[in-house]
Amino acid sequence: MNTWIPEPAQSFIAANTRRIAAMSLAELDAEVHRLVAAHEQLVDHECVNLYAGTNVMNPRAAKLLASSIGSRPSLGHPGDKYNKGMVYAEQIELITAQLFRQLFHADFIEYRAPSGSIANLFAFMAVCKPGDLIFSFSDSAAGHPTHHANGAAGLYGLRVQNVPFDEARMDVDADALARLARQEKPKLIIVAGSMCLFPYSVAKVRAIADEIGAVVMYDAAHMSGMIAGGEFQQPLAEGAHLMTSSTYKSLGGPPSGFIATSDPALAERLDAIAYPGLTANFDLSKTAAMAIALMDLREHGPAYARACIANAQALAQAMHQRGLDVHYVSGRGGFTASQHVALRANTYGGGNAACKVLERANLLMTSIGLPGEQVAGDANAIRIGTQEVTRQGMTPDAMRQIADFVGRVLVDGEPPEQVRVEVVRFRAGYQTLAFIR
Repeated sequence: MNTWIPEPAQSFIAANTRRIAAMSLAELDAEVHRLVAAHEQLVDHECVNLYAGTNVMNPRAAKLLASSIGSRPSLGHPGDKYNKGMVYAEQIELITAQLFRQLFHADFIEYRAPSGSIANLFAFMAVCKPGDLIFSFSDSAAGHPTHHANGAAGLYGLRVQNVPFDEARMDVDADALARLARQEKPKLIIVAGSMCLFPYSVAKVRAIADEIGAVVMYDAAHMSGMIAGGEFQQPLAEGAHLMTSSTYKSLGGPPSGFIATSDPALAERLDAIAYPGLTANFDLSKTAAMAIALMDLREHGPAYARACIANAQALAQAMHQRGLDVHYVSGRGGFTASQHVALRANTYGGGNAACKVLERANLLMTSIGLPGEQVAGDANAIRIGTQEVTRQGMTPDAMRQIADFVGRVLVDGEPPEQVRVEVVRFRAGYQTLAFIR
């Protein structure tokens, strides 16, 4: 038994491993296909998915993930590949890179990272060496695990210190950061992470970084779709040296990662890390699918981003009126200016505990940390994202219905299985995707 694995996971793994071990190859084949179909029916057709870290992809993009191009290696730069026969495939790389550059107003794009987490590692390696100090957002400020000592930063050997945070504004405390940075001299300052309710003071951070010779990195994993649509802040234009991101959240593409920069020295180092470094080969089917997803944003990005934000604001207001404890950012005078909404979960037993109850009603969300009173053994908040329900054609009127479903479970204490019946019926009305070509 792997004692470091949580007990519920151990029990689930043990029970299902015994069942799987007794199955024939034919039975396993049938079971894999059954489970895929069941998952698609549940998540794609019967759930209201408000998980901030997911989205639904254009079916034309998804189809490309099954193409044989994904099983072929692609080593080196387009036009000078180590492996041959790539005359068509390498042109797809050029299309994808060009679309990325246009959407993010960047001179250089590294699109070969297999995930946002590995994109962050690329950035760490391009800027720092083991033993260097970096500043990043804490857990309670929604910093991502890869920025921390137990994630990619620590595994690479970096020392980590928290960016001073202004809780009232959900933003960097620029004055405190300036004092700390002058004292500690970090090599890298990371802005943003796993939840962004309002824009951050990137320009102020850049001025501090310039004073001490540091690099500013903006983690746009959750925000890249809003940034591409021009409806959130523009990190590179505001002073970030580089921007990392995953591609499957608000961006709406396949699971992968990228880094954008207009600094040629950083671009050269990133390129060497990708090839011949850590991703000598990468999945070209994702590159092709990403091109289609980026075309969607070229055509619909501003309208999509505006709709995501309008839905989040409507959902936050409706949840507040329904008696849910929506996190109000007093220093900004509102609940959100992005596609994210945060609920305080202390009165619901903690964020993860509440999300497990909501899951039984087919309402999918995740927990996260917020500044303030913590919950023993659990996060103190629930994180919500509207990017997927927006792509499914939902509008502010639908957000009011969703708020009522959540309120019935968390405020009224109605059995979630009872609410689930109505959620499935509600979800049946949204089966056609919007904001895709």
